[in-house]
Amino acid sequence: MQIKVGIIGGTGLDNNRELIEQRTEIVIDTAYGSVPVIEGVISGVNCVLLARHGKSHNVMPSNVNYRGNIMALKILGCTHVIATTATGSLKQEIAPGSIVILNDAIDRTKNRVSTFYDGSDLFPGVCHLPMSPLMDEKTRQIIIDTAKELGIEVFKDGTAVCIEGPRFSTKAESNMFRSWGCDLVNMTIVPEVVLAKEQGLLYASIAMATDYDCWRENTDGRVCVEEVMATFKNNVEKVTKIILGVIPNIAKLDWTETIQDLNSLITGSVMLPDQYSK
Repeated sequence: MQIKVGIIGGTGLDNNRELIEQRTEIVIDTAYGSVPVIEGVISGVNCVLLARHGKSHNVMPSNVNYRGNIMALKILGCTHVIATTATGSLKQEIAPGSIVILNDAIDRTKNRVSTFYDGSDLFPGVCHLPMSPLMDEKTRQIIIDTAKELGIEVFKDGTAVCIEGPRFSTKAESNMFRSWGCDLVNMTIVPEVVLAKEQGLLYASIAMATDYDCWRENTDGRVCVEEVMATFKNNVEKVTKIILGVIPNIAKLDWTETIQDLNSLITGSVMLPDQYSK
């Protein structure tokens, strides 16, 4: 099976010129709008780089074209999605600059379409797709193993609570998320991961903690955008190295059965209208 990896760049990684070679900028027309992407290769593996927030980072989390982005990667023949994301830490031990390979999430968004199966002719029926496990575990483990090979320390799992944004949390919210056992707070993992799974794409996420959110005592409780960006800039090299190492490691393996299993799960999760008319 031909492997092609979509890389969704979050804050600080949306237009990283070190990531991809033989770059070609194109625009993909989807049923959900036009999506600009960069096609190219990493270590001989076909890849697509997509800026989640736009080239100029001018699209706030709630307005990201999640369905268009995922559909563009599907149209281009991607089999995998490696997503990067900036997050706030909810644990003392996850210091700013830490890398977390997410394995779960809690959805606290309010205004986003979280499925392709919305009653349209394009995707008829209702998709009750299981969300456990949330990420593709095989892809996740390759990321963890690659980071170890490179000598980059990562947290091997973590739960992110996804908030609507674009504002940061209040202190009460931050402490509530901590009481739920969450490790990170984020604004984009949902519905991106759900939509990728609906389209049969093997999705995994590399999260960087850029700040301590606002829960810690004896601080002013503020999250400063300038400090967030400085932390990401100072640590983005680690994320870049992991991605550059992960891509060829993914390509070494046979993914036929994994993709077939996911597609079977999707098919079995869709309830069509004619099932009720017999």
